[in-house]
Amino acid sequence: MRSPKDFFRPLAVGAPEPLREIPVRPSRMIHFFPPSNPKMVAKVPDIAPQVDVLLANLEDGVPASDKEAARAGLVEVAKGFDAPDTQLWTRVNSLDSPWGLDDLVAAVTEVGRHLDVIMIPKVEGPEDIHYVDRLLAQLEAKAGLDRPLLLHAILETARGVANVEEICAASPRMQGLSLGPADLAANRRMKTTRVGGGHPGYLVREDPDADDPEAPRATFQQDLWHYTIARMVDACVASGILPYYGPFGDIKDTTACEDQFRNAYLLGCVGAWSLHPVQIDIAKRVFSPDPDDVAHARRVIDAMGDGTGALMLDGKMEDDASVKQCRVILSLAGELASRDPALAERYGFATTGAGA
Repeated sequence: MRSPKDFFRPLAVGAPEPLREIPVRPSRMIHFFPPSNPKMVAKVPDIAPQVDVLLANLEDGVPASDKEAARAGLVEVAKGFDAPDTQLWTRVNSLDSPWGLDDLVAAVTEVGRHLDVIMIPKVEGPEDIHYVDRLLAQLEAKAGLDRPLLLHAILETARGVANVEEICAASPRMQGLSLGPADLAANRRMKTTRVGGGHPGYLVREDPDADDPEAPRATFQQDLWHYTIARMVDACVASGILPYYGPFGDIKDTTACEDQFRNAYLLGCVGAWSLHPVQIDIAKRVFSPDPDDVAHARRVIDAMGDGTGALMLDGKMEDDASVKQCRVILSLAGELASRDPALAERYGFATTGAGA
């Protein structure tokens, strides 16, 4: 067992020191693109400024015959990346695939200086993170990097969910987690073929009318992912990293996509994946605090003074717990407003200053 004092020591001679706190930057959407597709690569300069995170996807969705082309596309995009307000991530192939190791080597040694985060799919336990952690340290030392690359894990198996707390705490590199609903559904043997979202068969039904037992009874569709997202959020917050909702596969159903994103936002997620440009604006809208909530948060903080005690505001009781909630909203609004003049104006930060 390693001493806790060793946790923040480099795992390889010459590797950069691990971070003691994960940098929190706006990441309302992680926008995926296939770097094996020259047409999509050509669109990167236009798409990158519109998103918080641009991710070069090397894994699912890339045919086996295109894996090397995708890796080469990542290198090409990273070397020419010029969007200072946008993070550049990549998702490598799984650790049990024939491409995962080569993906990691290329990502670190060829373009590590340009990358922010490496996403690791199908993480099942802390041992997966320990392996990548040590390997990245060796590669960073070899490449002469002066800052560590961060890791983002995807929960896609029941074992991963069962070990989620240990995964979150496995390394100082851990930046966050995403829910992978399609693979997780298959692994759990859930009877759904949808990629995220609800299912009309997963519902609760209103009790019979005592006076008319045969009358139609209202039904209400439930959220298949509520438990998993809530557990993931708790595990992330306990370890000081960030939780994200993953993909929503029905691109045409923008209403259901917005509902799923908002459920995740309300439960504590900071962002979601966007698989198509139409989902960018949905994520941007959902994961940006509502201007009315920002205004209310400012009023509560102003009224509470030092944040102790309790008072009535607009007929509602506000206390120190309310102030903590309001600071979460106001802090996020300030971060987003600092890079988005239109949001700054909607939030009233244009004259008062972001986060004031």
